[in-house]
Amino acid sequence: QVVLVESGGGLVQAGDSLRLSCAASGRTFSRYVMGWFRQAPGKEREFVAAIVTSGYTHYADSVKGRFTISRDNAKNTVYLQMNSLKPEDTAVYYCGAGNGLRRISDYDYWGQGTQVTVSS
Repeated sequence: QVVLVESGGGLVQAGDSLRLSCAASGRTFSRYVMGWFRQAPGKEREFVAAIVTSGYTHYADSVKGRFTISRDNAKNTVYLQMNSLKPEDTAVYYCGAGNGLRRISDYDYWGQGTQVTVSS
């Protein structure tokens, strides 16, 4: 069982930066692929970024070059550094723990989400 708690969301202006954190319980954190997804109002949850156990990273095209995912296995925490934010990045951001990469079904555990709002 893994419990995930996201933090770091907020209201920012276009062009600003935010760093999201996702703290995980349990001693098996390092074994999981960790991912960030987001869901905007009226839209389906979509993949944002993932980091595998080796540290290799994957990004959605819409955030590539602006967002950076990282993990600290000693702290059981995964981060999402978001730079050059755009209004279309507004969504609830969720972190997940699983064994895949880009599909929602790849992830077994989810956090409760943190709201990110980017004003123009």
